[in-house]
Amino acid sequence: RIVRGATSAQARLEPEPVAGLPAQPAFRTGGLHEVAVHPKFATNQYVYFTYNKAGEVGQNPNQRQSAITLARGRFDGKALTGVADLFTGEWNNGASGSRLAFGRDGTIYMTTGAPFDEKAQQANTVYGKVLRLTEDGKAPPDNPFVGRPDARAEVFSMGHRDQLGLTVHEASGTVLAAEHGPNGGDEVNLILPGRNYGWPKFSFGRNYEGPRFSEGPLGPGIEQPLVLWVPSIAPTGLTFYTGDRFPSWKGNLFVGSARRGGVPRTGGLERVVMNDKL
Repeated sequence: RIVRGATSAQARLEPEPVAGLPAQPAFRTGGLHEVAVHPKFATNQYVYFTYNKAGEVGQNPNQRQSAITLARGRFDGKALTGVADLFTGEWNNGASGSRLAFGRDGTIYMTTGAPFDEKAQQANTVYGKVLRLTEDGKAPPDNPFVGRPDARAEVFSMGHRDQLGLTVHEASGTVLAAEHGPNGGDEVNLILPGRNYGWPKFSFGRNYEGPRFSEGPLGPGIEQPLVLWVPSIAPTGLTFYTGDRFPSWKGNLFVGSARRGGVPRTGGLERVVMNDKL
């Protein structure tokens, strides 16, 4: 949808949706996930988006196979034209959300989830990862797993659960992702090339029945989170404040949340003060 004057007191929602998106059947975690404009949108009009491409229907029509997909089109002010898929992952039973962020070098960081199986620890699948792609959806030659026959070249980091927040620090190029634990153990992670963030072998969270998910939250070669929440806050969007209206907030990290602990509709906005050692 288009919102006119979004930052003014006269914000107005256009009545008609933006045309041009691929038609998709409704299913659990299906549909559109992220929308991001190209850094040079003013000249190329490129808009990128992620969605779960629908696959075969199993016994439960709400839990069909899907494949995480990155697509791109040109926005003419009313509709997307020339829409094409740039990257599609493997078919997967179950699905998760996905976020996008552009790096300072023009590459695209893309999150994928693997909340209920071991795929996050398998380098030969794109699920449970942060991916790094060119603006045309290819694997950059300097990605950490390029050339390995047992790994997908698009993989930048692994061992992730549900990642529903992603941002790049404009000044340093630092990449941060917000990740859901199973029940507690929500994290903000500093995303580094080739690193393992532990899921599902290690977690600060608990199973939904109550017991701890893993005997210990960390292990050899596992990256620690920058920020940790126990109990859950269900993190959503993630961004750095770069405005001038509140000078004392300059460079602070803002994290959206959907709940506090197990209480529905109690989320809010977290402000995290960062230092120069990001």
